[in-house]
Amino acid sequence: MAEPHAAGPAVPSPERSDAEERGLRAGRAARQETLGLDRLIHERMRLAIVSALAVSESLTFNELKRLLETTDGNLSVHARKLEEARYITCTKTFEGRLPRTEYRLSAAGRQALERYLDHMEALIRTMRDR
Repeated sequence: MAEPHAAGPAVPSPERSDAEERGLRAGRAARQETLGLDRLIHERMRLAIVSALAVSESLTFNELKRLLETTDGNLSVHARKLEEARYITCTKTFEGRLPRTEYRLSAAGRQALERYLDHMEALIRTMRDR
């Protein structure tokens, strides 16, 4: 049975130019960078929710739904995942007889977003520097 290939230091190939070698090294570095991404925030709808809440004190369910142009079910599922991770808080109240669901970004959510953005900026710098 074949041994799995270990990702070790690249040995320059006589057939590759210096530019190709630099490109390969940058690609390996980029793959290593993506390994540390917060998969919870990286998903498009959850990133949109967290980003919208980062620039607002709070948003209601209907405000988020309109802003993100999504369905009730889609927003509900993704908001629940963020709430379970304690990235957002959810407060349910009534205005008269109408339910009102309000979301806020938690301190943990803000820190997670900052880490995510720092990680993405580092990944972009790595790719531009190649």
